[in-house]
Amino acid sequence: MRLDKFLKVSRLIKRRTLAKEVADQGRISINGVPAKASSNVKIGDELTVRFGQKLITVQIEDLKETTKKEDSASLYRIVKEEKLSES
Repeated sequence: MRLDKFLKVSRLIKRRTLAKEVADQGRISINGVPAKASSNVKIGDELTVRFGQKLITVQIEDLKETTKKEDSASLYRIVKEEKLSES
């Protein structure tokens, strides 16, 4: 599954176009490697996403084409959340 689609379906990022922009800015990595929106993700991959001053690392648990809002959190498991210090 494409990275931008996974981010939208899992509701980590609300819109696919926004997911594409974030990926193109180099703010997402898959297993430590910078990722593009078109990168493929699979179960077991670790995504690290930078949201402003927050860094979130999640592990992909499941892949689905569509999901209900209440089930979207079951697609991933948060490994760690850290706040980035302002420099």
